[in-house]
Amino acid sequence: RREGERAAVNHFVSSSWGLREIFHRVTSSHGGDRGARLILIAPVISGLVVQLPQHCVLTMEEPESKKQINEECIINRLPGDLIERIFFRLPVSTLLTCRGVCKQWQNFIRDPQFAASHLQLAPSYALLFFPQGLVSGVLYPSDAILIDEAWSPSTCAVPVIGPDDFLFGSCNGLLGSYTKTSTIKIANLATGECLHLEKPSKNVKGDHYCFYSFGFHPVTKEYKITHFLGDCVNGRPHNKDRFNIIQVYTLGDEKWKDIRTPEPLSLISVRNSGVVNVDGKMYWLTEDMLVSWQHAVISFDLSEESFATIQLPAEREDQDRYGPRKFWIREMHGKICILTAQPSRYDPRALLGELQIWTLENTVEQQRWSKKYNIKNPPNYIPGPHSVHRDRIMTQLYNSVCSYELFSENFEIDLSKKLKLFDSKPRWMYNMQSYIVVKSLVSLDVYKKAGIVRRPKQQVGWELKKWKAWEDKRREAEDIRYRVHKHEHALFGNAEKMGKMYQSLQDKPHDVAERLRAELNQVLQDMPHNPSQPKSPRRLNWVEQKQDYEKLMARSVKLKERAQVS
Repeated sequence: RREGERAAVNHFVSSSWGLREIFHRVTSSHGGDRGARLILIAPVISGLVVQLPQHCVLTMEEPESKKQINEECIINRLPGDLIERIFFRLPVSTLLTCRGVCKQWQNFIRDPQFAASHLQLAPSYALLFFPQGLVSGVLYPSDAILIDEAWSPSTCAVPVIGPDDFLFGSCNGLLGSYTKTSTIKIANLATGECLHLEKPSKNVKGDHYCFYSFGFHPVTKEYKITHFLGDCVNGRPHNKDRFNIIQVYTLGDEKWKDIRTPEPLSLISVRNSGVVNVDGKMYWLTEDMLVSWQHAVISFDLSEESFATIQLPAEREDQDRYGPRKFWIREMHGKICILTAQPSRYDPRALLGELQIWTLENTVEQQRWSKKYNIKNPPNYIPGPHSVHRDRIMTQLYNSVCSYELFSENFEIDLSKKLKLFDSKPRWMYNMQSYIVVKSLVSLDVYKKAGIVRRPKQQVGWELKKWKAWEDKRREAEDIRYRVHKHEHALFGNAEKMGKMYQSLQDKPHDVAERLRAELNQVLQDMPHNPSQPKSPRRLNWVEQKQDYEKLMARSVKLKERAQVS
């Protein structure tokens, strides 16, 4: 309770969104938190001055009862609209803590209308997903790394992504994951809630996570999962290249329903080009039946459950000096875009020549394509479905994940000006997916009748035998961390003792004092920055886990060398 209140007050004080105030801490003669007071004076929010009467100076002392906690809560004494503005700007992690302060806060934060309004102000992240796969005979689990607004990679693993999960969509802070079991999973990235749903078709051979999609309609406020069902007879693929049914599930409904397409469509194009969801519609590329080897965009309205065809821009170039161009569909800043480039003859996923990016302008009168960028010397690989984060295009270049700034309509990529995010070795190229995500309070409890909702922090999947080697490696790192921390803590204690001894001897011209001084300097040089706190036990992502293990081994070697010298 106290932690949640302090967290809200701290954000109230330190926010840089226009709030100005003065807090003064007065400590009584009794000392400690019990005698602490917080006095709020003249808050100003974006030009709105809240005048507090002189007799309403707000103080907070240690409460003696729950009733007194509510009466003495500082923020509850502020005007309601001001409380709302404060909560809108708190991150989800802080709001989850604040829910435990009092019933008033809990009801306020759990309100779906508040969650929807808070979502509009939430900062965006780039989520880079790496599906599981064999690398040099070693099976690597699925994993993801978050990139924040400052382009800093996360260190901890994303708890809602299991080692056998495959992402197929993201919207409003919810992730859609395909598993090799009989269920698919919808999970809240921030709260950890997971909704497990039955797949529409069981034991379908050739089924793949890229045949699923996840979207939201802004008018109906409905979340829908779609599945491209290949032509099957008794569960076996009849024509693996075509489909004529899209299976649709609305979160909260009891079952899936089949929507027949106007004509058979290309399943290979879906897998190779991708699927995006924009403004309540799902888009993908397919082969144009009227013109051989050319493409068109198919849209599926999630509300009306109807289809439409959009022709590609007439001014596009289908041929390059290296041969025919390849097309991908992506989302960029809330708009559909088409990427087209010449693939390498040795690897069709690698790019050559010029990369053109076309965006679709949707207006009431018409739909119009415009060429947004023409990029010379493009990177090897552009991930999807979201390729751009904060005006920088993301890419995987050999063993590195990088980003490049998008300058103007025509420019050439300068490899020397890339922003390297992290080392992706030993993961294979061309498998990385990129999503633009937010952290939200969207609750899955309202859909629990349709599936199983697991509560936060419930790890599943790692207990399987195939991940035993990974778990053994993680436990080995924790054992090393414990031993290293124990020795460093002892080193810290010795440094304190030696410091006291040196203080008593430093005024005496004695060789012992000089030797002690040299020994103390050596000990202090080897000390960690914060020996009193071991590293957080949270699971690290694969990039940080590799770096952390290397650092642990280096610290262990240094301690052994120190012990031998002593």
